[in-house]
Amino acid sequence: MPTHRASPARLAAAGCPFCRLGEHAMHDDTIRSQPYGPRAACGFYLVHRADGFALHMSASAQHLREMRAEVFKAVTGAGGGEDVADRARLVASELVGNAVRLCGPWTPVIVQVVHHDQHVLVQVHDPEPAALPARRPQAQDNADAEGGRGLWILDALAPAGRCTTPPVGKQITCTLLCRDPVPT
Repeated sequence: MPTHRASPARLAAAGCPFCRLGEHAMHDDTIRSQPYGPRAACGFYLVHRADGFALHMSASAQHLREMRAEVFKAVTGAGGGEDVADRARLVASELVGNAVRLCGPWTPVIVQVVHHDQHVLVQVHDPEPAALPARRPQAQDNADAEGGRGLWILDALAPAGRCTTPPVGKQITCTLLCRDPVPT
């Protein structure tokens, strides 16, 4: 008997499959949190730190919106300017988007943002170690290309990016300078 699979876009837009089935009550309006403590909801666990945060999430449209807001708040709250906060938000979005394109909706990812005096680290860990970032053979300005510009964007915003393969999955770390280097 053939099986029916919904498209990744439809699954991501549908919301939490557990909540739709009524199997738990984690997605009510009351997010389990304490002042300055972790914030927990279905597929979303956020721990604030003085210099940033660590977020464990199942990648969905709603969680991605919340992650973007948290990146901006964490960077500006730690003393970074709005420019570097915008760039960090875009880098985190690109990296999580790549994980979703590779692994599908509701992919478990870990996003960490750490603000230092001169730079911001954005780290995204996904569960797929075999698929490492690789550029497509097209030019970055190819008007006919339907995709493949994400790595070019990352290189422009965070040229010191690197990919490591810990025992589970892979982690991509991007370093964004807080200020443009002074020309010599």
